Amino acid sequence: MTLLDQIAPAVQKPVRSVEVYDFRRPTTLAREHSRVLELAFETFARQWGTQLTAKVRVLSQVTCEQVSMTTYDEFAASLPATTAMVLCPLEGVSAKAVIQFPSAAALGWVTHMLGGAGAATASLPERKFTPIEQSLIRRLMDDALEDLRYSFGSLLVASISVGGFQYNSQFAQAAAKSDLMIVASFEIRVGEATAPATLAIPAEVLLPQLGETNPTSTAANARELIDGQLAAVPVEVALQFLPARVLPSVVLDLAVGDLVRLPHPEHRPLDVTVGGEAVGRAAVGANGPRLAGIIVTTEERLA
Repeated sequence: MTLLDQIAPAVQKPVRSVEVYDFRRPTTLAREHSRVLELAFETFARQWGTQLTAKVRVLSQVTCEQVSMTTYDEFAASLPATTAMVLCPLEGVSAKAVIQFPSAAALGWVTHMLGGAGAATASLPERKFTPIEQSLIRRLMDDALEDLRYSFGSLLVASISVGGFQYNSQFAQAAAKSDLMIVASFEIRVGEATAPATLAIPAEVLLPQLGETNPTSTAANARELIDGQLAAVPVEVALQFLPARVLPSVVLDLAVGDLVRLPHPEHRPLDVTVGGEAVGRAAVGANGPRLAGIIVTTEERLA
């Protein structure tokens, strides 16, 4: 075996993450829309973590990991075959929002709520909830939706509530297969236990509030738009003395301590200039401990 053969196995190229993109169905979010939604979901994650801590009486944290837009069919296919899905009806929309998490993790939350030890949650099975467990988890989901409404504010105008529970991702008919969903993935940490979770909201509920990606304006009032824009552009304003004309030889011979005589009369106000153009005159004054210029005249400009 050569030295190269011994070194080659030790040198491994880093694994690159590749995300599949279907050019026939570009359903990606616009960058500005994605950022707004990410901020909303991150706020929701912090609120949800605080609410869980208060309800299960164990330090909890929820972290938003990714926000994307996909069809409901692809969203359902990405979920485990057996999992807990909370279907949340939205007023005026046939599609439902979905909060998904492992049922074993939810049973662990219930165990904490009832005073059980955290060590017992590791061996909990994936199963349907009993009526008592479902009632307790429904209370947690009611609080989560309250946090969702607070975090999204004006983005979520439709009323949302907790509906039914489903435990098979392939049988849960929350929306049509081709319906677009805004899907956020989370990591939920309750004590020492962590679990993945997702929240899917129909895109038709959120996208109208986000506005157009590249809005256009009519050119009918172009003059008014230009005037309004120019009025909001910051400019540098300066107070200037009258310039002094000197020979280049005087400039070249300047040294520290030399005086340059200015032709500006003592009684004459200073020029107020914007971009080198005089727009008025001002007398030297003060504004508290700072020097200031008091406008005494302005020069009218033809439009």
